[in-house]
Amino acid sequence: MPSTEPIDYIQRTRDQYAALNYPPYEWADNPDPPPWQPLRKPLNQCRVALVCSGGIYALGQIAFHHKDDNSLRLIPSDVDTKNLRTSHFAYDQTAARQDINSVFPIEPLRRALARNQIGALASTALTFMGGIYSQRRVKQQLAPAIAGRLLEDEVDVAVMVPV
Repeated sequence: MPSTEPIDYIQRTRDQYAALNYPPYEWADNPDPPPWQPLRKPLNQCRVALVCSGGIYALGQIAFHHKDDNSLRLIPSDVDTKNLRTSHFAYDQTAARQDINSVFPIEPLRRALARNQIGALASTALTFMGGIYSQRRVKQQLAPAIAGRLLEDEVDVAVMVPV
């Protein structure tokens, strides 16, 4: 029977970085809560985007390559999942390589669309590699790039999948 105990992700991250001989992970301190934005229409009328930090990329794209790689990959929402790969330094990618939906749940979103549970999928999913040490680069470069793409694609809801 699987354990029902909660997972201590902070300790797990510390242990993972220590095992990789990286400096201790420096957690971001965001004293202000994020602004809450209620949905303005029912979910079955919303355009939904997938945003993942699991280092997912499609064949033909450049793999993520180092711990401070803060680049962004745009993956067409109709991509064949057989053409997706992972490249990430800070998690065991075995499950992701067996079933990409474990870190990039595009097929469950497609099923939600087919069942009319969501209104539409954004034209592209956005992926990057989590575990970026430079909070400044995330705040000044990566986050604005993600927000810009979501606005450009007229997204109502972003499904954020951290790894």
